[in-house]
Amino acid sequence: MSPRGDDHTHVETQPRQPIRRIWKSCLDFAMNTLRRRCSTSPRVCGFISNIGKQPIPIPSNVTLAPSSTSLTVKGPLGETTVPLEPYMKLSFPQQDVLSLAVEDGAVKHQRAMWGTIRSLINNAVIGMTNGFSKPLYLVGVGYRAALEDDPRGTLAGGNGKRLNLKLGHSHNIFVPIPAHITAEVPSATKIVLSSTNNVALGHFAAKIRRLRPPEPYKGKGVFIGDETIRLRAIKKK
Repeated sequence: MSPRGDDHTHVETQPRQPIRRIWKSCLDFAMNTLRRRCSTSPRVCGFISNIGKQPIPIPSNVTLAPSSTSLTVKGPLGETTVPLEPYMKLSFPQQDVLSLAVEDGAVKHQRAMWGTIRSLINNAVIGMTNGFSKPLYLVGVGYRAALEDDPRGTLAGGNGKRLNLKLGHSHNIFVPIPAHITAEVPSATKIVLSSTNNVALGHFAAKIRRLRPPEPYKGKGVFIGDETIRLRAIKKK
């Protein structure tokens, strides 16, 4: 029985941690996090480009001619030029390795262009040695492709060839091939595009794909490479 005469028993509990200690722990954690983010080290702050910091291997049959505003890449397949920003620096840590750096990685624009220009230089090296290629597949009943001479020749800036495409329309579609791109048609439903410029090659492949994009119900259309789509179920009434 309690002194007041009721049946309630008194249970002693352990004293809880003081509120001041909890707030001190939270404050220390916040200050440590802020100190790590505001450190002067670029690696800790994140002021570095994961793509831009990677070195670029240079094959023995490729010659580089850097200048203050551009980098010229010469290889077995031709020559191309990559523009450089004033704040970019090129170095050769090894004889066959190229490294790209920027003046201040804390500047967002410099950090973004760091990775972009590094990718352009790497693509230029690959394009001048091996080149790039993209296969296109025509999926659909009656879809056909043929390579033929362009009656206009090279007057419109093409290489004298054009693609004759049957993509389910009431008419054939003729696509002139640009001068810097080579096309092959190994089969009636496959087109292989090749070029030393990966960006221009991708744009031309996307242009052909837009003529008949893949549709999600029957899976028909123009597919680039190993592109896949998820088919949708047809709603039945």
